[in-house]
Amino acid sequence: MNTHVWQGHVTTRAAVLIGCTALVVGGTGGGAQAGPRDLGRQVLAAGDGWGAQGTGTTGGSAADAAHVHTVTTWAQFKRALVDGGDAPKIIKVKGMIDAVSEGCDAFVTGGFDFQQYLKDYDPAVWGNDKPAGGPQEEARAASADRQGTEITVTVPSNTTIVGVGRNSGILGGSLQIRDASNVILRNLTIEAPLDCFPMWDPTDDNGNGDLGAWNSRYDAVVVHGSDHVWIDHNTLTDGRHPDSEAPSYFGRVFQQHDGLADIVRGSDHVTVSWNRFDDHDKNMLIGNGDNLAAVDAGKLKVTLHHNRFEGILQRSPRVRFGQVDVYNNHYVVAADPKGEAYALGVGISSQLYATDNAFTLLPGARAGKLLKKWKESPLTAENNYVNGRLTDLIAVHNAEVPDEILQSGAGWRPTLRTKVDNPRAVPVIVGTRAGAGRLH
Repeated sequence: MNTHVWQGHVTTRAAVLIGCTALVVGGTGGGAQAGPRDLGRQVLAAGDGWGAQGTGTTGGSAADAAHVHTVTTWAQFKRALVDGGDAPKIIKVKGMIDAVSEGCDAFVTGGFDFQQYLKDYDPAVWGNDKPAGGPQEEARAASADRQGTEITVTVPSNTTIVGVGRNSGILGGSLQIRDASNVILRNLTIEAPLDCFPMWDPTDDNGNGDLGAWNSRYDAVVVHGSDHVWIDHNTLTDGRHPDSEAPSYFGRVFQQHDGLADIVRGSDHVTVSWNRFDDHDKNMLIGNGDNLAAVDAGKLKVTLHHNRFEGILQRSPRVRFGQVDVYNNHYVVAADPKGEAYALGVGISSQLYATDNAFTLLPGARAGKLLKKWKESPLTAENNYVNGRLTDLIAVHNAEVPDEILQSGAGWRPTLRTKVDNPRAVPVIVGTRAGAGRLH
């Protein structure tokens, strides 16, 4: 076992499974149409969320034998993705594949030296009135580009990627479903990529007026300009590199993670079901800019159901523009000493419909903080339970956060739902059936 130390993080290079892996007997947690036991041939069931709209989501289920691949290395995985272009394909990931097996040092170029970078851009030396520039910033950017080339892959249309068994997935890779249609990701443990070379932006006010922030660039999964996507029974996590263990430089957390699963830039008709999202800060954006109405308005239709969120501080999800249906999810919410944590974010022109969810508040967490208002956008939030009690999330929020009054009424009603479970039973149902390794 090799151990690599990089900028305050200890990386154990072992193909380990992160998250839950127990096989639960009895059912798959819903979603797949009856058919062959081969997960690669299963398709999204009719009526199962926005991903089932219109033509539905079938991924690579129609692949011929020549386009069914079993891969055990990152290089094999990358080759399988490009084989046959947009022809239907099934990629079976066997074991934990490491996209950064040689460690961050393998990407260093141009004379980049992190300690020198810290000296050059210390605010006491550089100030906060202009972006970082000069030889070390150029070397950082070149090193970051090398990492991006290696760890970022594009998933084409008509593709199913599925983990084999209970201990398969991807460590440190970024899966980009970009300008594609009809894609399925299932039964994968995905450890979020660690940005080896975050950028220091001295001018970033970090949303609170304090200048200076570290910014990272890689999402674990991003759906960008794509339609008919099904993300099901996966475990997405920071794994070996939780943000809670990140060091600080210049008085700011050295942020090496971006989103776990962002859905952006006109993406549409997406179902996110039976996943575990664990130990991460900013989890999921649905829409990533207030100024993107020309791209996003009328799109970003997403369903989230039977997902479990634990150790997530923000964005589960944060919504702009889209008609987003959030039901039968379980949120385990801890107190945040900085007061920045929330579960559901209400953004510009969003139409969030959140019902029949369960929230477990750990000591110190507040029900009024489960919702966060960014822009004036009415939402529907009904029949949600907090610590086993029926709770009007909007009323509690408005009472506890009177300077962020939320309005009720999303203006639409979901029709693409399969079975809606009693929210009081959701913690047990989701706890035993969501995540990678729970399909058989």
